[in-house]
Amino acid sequence: MRLLTIAAGSSTPPFEQLRTQLLAQISAGELPAGARLPTVRRLADDLGLAPNTVARAYRELERIGAIETRGRHGSYVPLSGDPRTNAAQEAAAAFVARLRALGIPDASAAEYLDGALRGS
Repeated sequence: MRLLTIAAGSSTPPFEQLRTQLLAQISAGELPAGARLPTVRRLADDLGLAPNTVARAYRELERIGAIETRGRHGSYVPLSGDPRTNAAQEAAAAFVARLRALGIPDASAAEYLDGALRGS
């Protein structure tokens, strides 16, 4: 794991800085599938943060499937691939399911998606 740093003067909250750095390392393979993360307390001590700050970052990563927590056995990078890809696939499937439930044809759904990506 590459060194994690928290910029004290940043407008980005410390938990978000930590979450973003860990997610980048997981996505880049620097933290490979199956890698064990430091304990909340140890990482908090190493970074000079409150344990609740690290715990929040871990919870946010767990919520999107980027890490999994196994109780007293710690937190790990799951064996199931890139969490951003998994989350994007889930979001796309939810989008399609919702539009189909509304009776929107696939061609129109694609137009809605293109419009959203263009910001219109």
